[in-house]
Amino acid sequence: MPQAISPKDAAFALTDYWSPRVVGEVDDSYIKVAKVLGTFGWHSHDDEDEDEMFLILAGRLRIEMEAGPVELAEGEMFVVPKGVRHNPVAEQECCLMLIERKSTLHTGNVVTARTRSLAEQLARD
Repeated sequence: MPQAISPKDAAFALTDYWSPRVVGEVDDSYIKVAKVLGTFGWHSHDDEDEDEMFLILAGRLRIEMEAGPVELAEGEMFVVPKGVRHNPVAEQECCLMLIERKSTLHTGNVVTARTRSLAEQLARD
């Protein structure tokens, strides 16, 4: 039976920071939720042909970019254009929703301790 979900509740239920979970899909894009705190790390998606959308479900997020930062509050969204180096930062716990193509690599062109595979993002806790 089809069932509605609350992206905000799904994000709050996560136990690991910076470890997004897929909660749905639309055509060739995944809808993901994440709980974040601290600094993610600079990265870009140079080899991928897609933008990345951030929607703040709770808290605040700063997305640092070379052209200057964007400050996002609950209910606000921002699209990071493909190929733009960015560094998400949450001074306090923040829950967010991401929409990105299924081919998007979590940390783009770099691999760090925060990098999560698609299998990890598809896992159901």
